[in-house]
Amino acid sequence: MARKSNAETAANPGRLKQIALTYKMTRKADSKIGLILAGVGIVTIGVFLAIGFLIGHPVYLGILGFLVAFLAMAIVFGRRAERAAFGQMEGQPGAAAAVLDNVGRGWTTTPAVAMNRSQDIVHRAVGKAGVVLVAEGNPNRLKPLLAAEKKKMARIMPDIPVHDIIVGTGEGQVPLKKVRTTLLKFPRVLAGPQVTQVNDKLRAMGDLMSNMPLPKGPMPKGMRMPRGGKMR
Repeated sequence: MARKSNAETAANPGRLKQIALTYKMTRKADSKIGLILAGVGIVTIGVFLAIGFLIGHPVYLGILGFLVAFLAMAIVFGRRAERAAFGQMEGQPGAAAAVLDNVGRGWTTTPAVAMNRSQDIVHRAVGKAGVVLVAEGNPNRLKPLLAAEKKKMARIMPDIPVHDIIVGTGEGQVPLKKVRTTLLKFPRVLAGPQVTQVNDKLRAMGDLMSNMPLPKGPMPKGMRMPRGGKMR
């Protein structure tokens, strides 16, 4: 029990530091975050107190209002922090890979299954919706990359649906912040064992970056593929 308490005590400062860093990062992109959170908290507590006075239980409703206000502030802070993070990643090569890493359970993601020297990249996600190719870069240069990946998928798994997403703000493209929701909206047509079979086939086939270490998150803008590397 003593060891568990010590571990929890040591973890709490880490969590608080992480929250503080997230708040600072969010405030740089959203200068009104402090006022918004304060407003949400005050309004929520005020509404519950008003109801409490009307029904004759201001103390109970005040305590409940405080708890609900804390929850509401946490939800608002989380959403605005996420929006600020997406704003900072927008346009950076490899940003979509960072989003795919947080899609959730049931999805297996593989970054950079295809890439060219201009850093146009295609990532792959596999789930009950089938195979989803997520591309980022110049749309015109991405077309041959996507076509090659689709042709490969059709050759080895002709019965598996293959979708594609081009990340961007142009017509027909999906903004970075909507990549996850777009992925989850695809109809689920595969059962769990089928998803496992698809992943096994793709792992056996191998990918462009299987033998090359790839940093997590957005790739540095100055990064170039080595001349001896295999290109698609």
